Amino acid sequence: MSSKEEDTGVIEALLQRLNDFRLPRLLELKSRVDAGETLTDNDLELLERIQHDAQSIRGLVDRNPEIQGLYAKLTALYHDITTRAVANESKSAG
Repeated sequence: MSSKEEDTGVIEALLQRLNDFRLPRLLELKSRVDAGETLTDNDLELLERIQHDAQSIRGLVDRNPEIQGLYAKLTALYHDITTRAVANESKSAG
């Protein structure tokens, strides 16, 4: 199997997981933090896993420019969620 074929298989699996699990959860978190809620421990664990996964596939993204835009959008969504969550946490603590 060539490297390109292997990348394609990995990308397909990642997109399936993104569509079925990760994106719905991220959008739910975004909605909650936009409403002023704070994140639970489970939410934080999910975000840690997503960050770890994003770092681990960086080489794959670099080799496959067709997914770089999606990667950038997901990174921006992650940033929006965490930034808002920190602000919400500060408000609830103060």
